[in-house]
Amino acid sequence: MTFENNCTVPKMLLRTAEKYSEIPAQYKRLKDGNFEPVTYRNMIKAGLDFGAGLLNIGVKRGDPVGLISDNRAEWFQADLGIMGIGAHDVPRGCDATLIDLEKILAVTNTKYVITENSAQINKILSLKDKLPDLKVLINFENEVKSEVLELAKKCNVEVLYFEEIIKEGQKWRIEHVGKVEEEFEKGNEDDIATIIFTSGTTGNPKGVVLTHKNFLVQLDEVTERIYLNPGDKALSVLPVWHVFEREVEYVITCQGASLCYSKPIGSILLADFKKLNPHILPAVPRVFEAVYDGVTKKMRKTGGIVLAMFNFFVGIAKIHKRMQRRMFNQNPCFTAYHPVLWWFLFIIPWTLLWPFYWLGNLLIFRKIKEMLGKNFRGGVVGGGAFPPNVDEFFWAIGVNVVEGYGLTETAPIVSVRPFAKPIFRTIGSPLRGVNARIVDQDGYVLGRCKEGILQIKGDTVMKGYYKDPEKTAIAITVDGWLDTGDLAIMTIHDELQIKGRIKDTIVLRGGENLEPLPIEMKLAESKYIKQAVVLGQDKRYLAALILVDEEEIKNFAAENGIQYDTYENLLASDSIQKLYEGEIANLISSKNGFKMFERVNKFTLITKPFEVGVELSAKQEIMRFRINDLYKKQIDAMFIEE
Repeated sequence: MTFENNCTVPKMLLRTAEKYSEIPAQYKRLKDGNFEPVTYRNMIKAGLDFGAGLLNIGVKRGDPVGLISDNRAEWFQADLGIMGIGAHDVPRGCDATLIDLEKILAVTNTKYVITENSAQINKILSLKDKLPDLKVLINFENEVKSEVLELAKKCNVEVLYFEEIIKEGQKWRIEHVGKVEEEFEKGNEDDIATIIFTSGTTGNPKGVVLTHKNFLVQLDEVTERIYLNPGDKALSVLPVWHVFEREVEYVITCQGASLCYSKPIGSILLADFKKLNPHILPAVPRVFEAVYDGVTKKMRKTGGIVLAMFNFFVGIAKIHKRMQRRMFNQNPCFTAYHPVLWWFLFIIPWTLLWPFYWLGNLLIFRKIKEMLGKNFRGGVVGGGAFPPNVDEFFWAIGVNVVEGYGLTETAPIVSVRPFAKPIFRTIGSPLRGVNARIVDQDGYVLGRCKEGILQIKGDTVMKGYYKDPEKTAIAITVDGWLDTGDLAIMTIHDELQIKGRIKDTIVLRGGENLEPLPIEMKLAESKYIKQAVVLGQDKRYLAALILVDEEEIKNFAAENGIQYDTYENLLASDSIQKLYEGEIANLISSKNGFKMFERVNKFTLITKPFEVGVELSAKQEIMRFRINDLYKKQIDAMFIEE
């Protein structure tokens, strides 16, 4: 997909709306759980009206506008208006802490902030002493608590409403015919579109400055890999302030498809699948893990012949698809490939297994697919590592889930596995116009088939970190290569595999280097383990914090006649401790490809689920620096012999 010279995101949306004016651009969730369609014509009109309303209250080209809200149809409309008049957004979600809000709004000297509700207004007003530039708050919801309005008055901050700005914008457009449209057309591809402050998995959030060109250049090829037809539906479940969801929404809307606002909560998501029959679901790995866990738990609860059939047919499907990947060159290649050899070896067993695969699809897999609606084409997973067992499960049952990769600093897409020709356990090759290379710690280029640090160059790379030239210089080399901080390897066909993060690398006292992520993902394959965090920097051995699955543990206790008074005492019992010792030893073993020094020697069972903003970032990645602080006592106890 190509765009006119000097295109901006609002111009792209205007051109799309001209072609697909009566197709729904958005499906807006109502209070009763149903959805109301908003056509491209009406979405663009709302964006133009809101942009005019912003001009009316004094917002100027180049101004930062805070946008503190979760996913909703109005977010996209408001942002269209902001960018259309040449301003840029400074976004964050409703889970933003006071420290987050202070940092992003103070450093950008923001005068105007859009909020979702009274709670966000209250948080921002509590920081007024540290936000001297703040003048106006615009709220999406039509009601603000009286005590909050009183506080705003004391702080000398005006509170307005989104609908009010829209109405004033409509009047302004009548009085200034064509003026807001002129502002939309003035936009330049190198103008700042947004300043996104990273969620800070390393503890140091930075303001990433992204231009319109950064976003649009990716759409040239992404729309070939993740293809949609006008009117197709995509579920929107990720935080819209995050760059992955944001670019995904541009991928969807530039093709004339429809955004449907759902939530990453199992019951709501599955209900919306049935109501909307979407074609794609872009989401972080944990959403697909939740679907996988839900299916497998349901089967275990059912038990009996149903569970036996499920396990049998899934096992057959995995073997059948493994052969198929060999025969059709769908595995990552790191050496010369000889397809004739694999056809010779597998054609007979592959053919013999086909009737069993067909029967499994008829009896089991089809019912799983029905949960995803009638039109589901595939899922797009990004924002974190996709567990191999979950990837293989969906591949085996015939649900297309493709993995992508990117960073906030690359706006974000570097590569994505195509729907049409996916290569298993890769993130695909870099997009057109995006260059990738693998280097060692000294910066020497390693080339294909060697693991090293991934560097990226191209028009997707950010303008820099906001007001931070020193960090920008560290991240981007003098010749324009962005150091991602991720370990990767490139196949002979240029597909990429991400192996971990440099900053996550654990160095044991014996000098052994290892990546915790593959160990953590393997541990999470146990039905008794929801999540695991592997530790051991500068220690003699590895240890792990294990987040237990309470339901499965209680089922185990009931099945084995284990008596207990409290849940905590059950976890501390010898039976449960031995259960986890066995699970960990079986999973992290040489038969599964792990080295001796990668084995987990000690573990602590924890029960509190990890939360976004506490242990997890907005992308639901583990914030290891927070884990070290929050669980210091438990961690120290595992290494007490050190």
